Amino acid sequence: MRIAYVLLGLCGVLTASSALALDQVTLQLKWTHGFQFAGYYAAQAQGYYREAGLDVRVAEAQPGMDPVNAVVESKADFGVGTSSLLLQREAGIPVVALAAIFQHSPYVLIMRQDHAAQSIQDITGKRVMLEPQADELVAYLENEGVPLKRITQLEHSHNPQDLIDGKADAMSAYVTNEPYYLNIAHIPYQAYTPRSVGIDFYGDTLFTTEPYLSAHPKRVQAFRAASLRGWRYAMAHQREISELIFNQYSQQHPLDFYQFEAKQMMSLIQPDIIEMGYMNPGRWRHIADTYADLGMLPRGISLDGFLYEPNPQRDLTWLYLTLAIALALIAVSTAITGYIYAINRKLKHSITALHRVQQELAASEKLYRFLVETMRDVVWIADPVSLRFRYISPSIKLLRGYSAEEIIAKPIDDGLLPDYALTLKQHIQQHLDAFLADPHGDCAYRQEVQESCKDGGTIWTEIIFKYYRNAETQQVELHGVTRDITERKQVEDRIKHMALHDALTGLPNRTLFSDRLQQALAEAQRDQEQLALIYLDLDKFKPVNDNFGHGVGDLLLKAVTARIQNCLRQADTVARIGGDEFMLLLRTIPSEQTALQIAEKIRDTLSQVFDIDGQHLAISCSAGIAVYPEHGDNETALAQHADIAMYYAKAIGRNNIQIFRMDMLERC
Repeated sequence: MRIAYVLLGLCGVLTASSALALDQVTLQLKWTHGFQFAGYYAAQAQGYYREAGLDVRVAEAQPGMDPVNAVVESKADFGVGTSSLLLQREAGIPVVALAAIFQHSPYVLIMRQDHAAQSIQDITGKRVMLEPQADELVAYLENEGVPLKRITQLEHSHNPQDLIDGKADAMSAYVTNEPYYLNIAHIPYQAYTPRSVGIDFYGDTLFTTEPYLSAHPKRVQAFRAASLRGWRYAMAHQREISELIFNQYSQQHPLDFYQFEAKQMMSLIQPDIIEMGYMNPGRWRHIADTYADLGMLPRGISLDGFLYEPNPQRDLTWLYLTLAIALALIAVSTAITGYIYAINRKLKHSITALHRVQQELAASEKLYRFLVETMRDVVWIADPVSLRFRYISPSIKLLRGYSAEEIIAKPIDDGLLPDYALTLKQHIQQHLDAFLADPHGDCAYRQEVQESCKDGGTIWTEIIFKYYRNAETQQVELHGVTRDITERKQVEDRIKHMALHDALTGLPNRTLFSDRLQQALAEAQRDQEQLALIYLDLDKFKPVNDNFGHGVGDLLLKAVTARIQNCLRQADTVARIGGDEFMLLLRTIPSEQTALQIAEKIRDTLSQVFDIDGQHLAISCSAGIAVYPEHGDNETALAQHADIAMYYAKAIGRNNIQIFRMDMLERC
């Protein structure tokens, strides 16, 4: 018994020691508990934080609270903020952006709809609830000519019921949250997004402070990695994490709300396309420029120290720029060599040394010319005022088909598509101003552009340039490198297409179809129009696979796809969502009879014999139709009712079309 007590005591000591070994940190949210912060709950529940040696407390926000103040005042170690972190950084608050969870900001301004032709300018004079961090919405209003002084600003209650009850005319909101309750309440509204005027900011950015990062670099790295791991889990297990939030964090909303929030977040986070937490320095620079355009930031602020780099890599930009400047250096070196040679001719004891220097310079120049003339990247020097090339390497012939002489005769932006040409010239001027103000600053700039080729085609290129002052002439020169990134862009486009389309038929997949349906529903609600959702399933398709093989079955599905598309209007969408299951979106229909006529046309064409690989195949289809808003005002309800109508069509004998009726709920 004594031994048992000793062992139990040792276990207790070990357990206590293990708990004490965990670093205690606090994460301050920017809102109340919801799927908006699902990744942090998932990291907690799955033990990712504990594995990283962290004991994490997730603090819910209170109305009027600013997470930045909580972190700066050491009430929390990490926080969830917005792109307005840039404004606070410039104001002297040493915040550091660790990861952008939302690749596109969910911020919108929601306003009760008073008339059909309503626009954002109608918010003038209205009572508007704006939360403290909604600077991008402030920028949006400024851009639309509605400064804050022209609205009546109210403290945000974080309760959409205040908009429903008319206590406010408009409020800052997340497109993932408030629309859920407004749709349920059948309140007509308009959602205005900054993205409509090109203000496309990051949303929900994880951040800390420079002092905390300096004091605990490993802890910051561990917390960020565990949090992003949690986000990947949450987006892959949306229902599980929705139930976790409802059961353990907040029952302020029904479970359906958290699931609605999760689905709405998919297009904003894009976890299947973009690495979780990815931040593009160029995108942050665009955000800073947008704030600067609106007078909210100085022009050309430095991002040094603002963006966290979890895995710093060696920057090779200097290598390419060094090649560009080498030509100017060789010219200067050659002049110096001539001077030295003239002097040293009088110095007999230096002849041997001089000969060796000449040989080395000649070898260096020969090597440089070999590199410049054979490399695929194009090295160039330009005049930043006239925007004309002073030198361009012969490799331009390999890149665009033009000779160096042909390109030097043209302006630097000649051959760029118009949008890219305008942006490039703007940044050339901005970086010239920055260089003249601070010649020792980092004025390097990258831009991806499309350029025309001599054969009439186009290619994607990446342009990198930086300013230098010529040591001989004291003139400012623009030195740059242009490289071909067409293959990389094609791969990126293929990846994006594969993520949103069915590999066999090329039709939109469920994700892209859902996005188009959400847009169509918003337009239908705004314009008070009808749309229809058709759930279509092929009859007698399984025997084709069983008797003739999946190869023939795949060819049949492609033929079915072609016939369906020929029956649809240009604005309609058909998606393959399963083996032989299709969903069709009919936008803007005058009545359910129109949807029935289109479905019957499809049924008739699919009933005709298919000639596939020498086989005469006869199939048919069963389809169910649900019409907005009679059969549902959201994606979930319409899809469920169309599915029920389809199964009812199969149950009564297949090869027919059924429009949803409420009595079908009792029969199916």
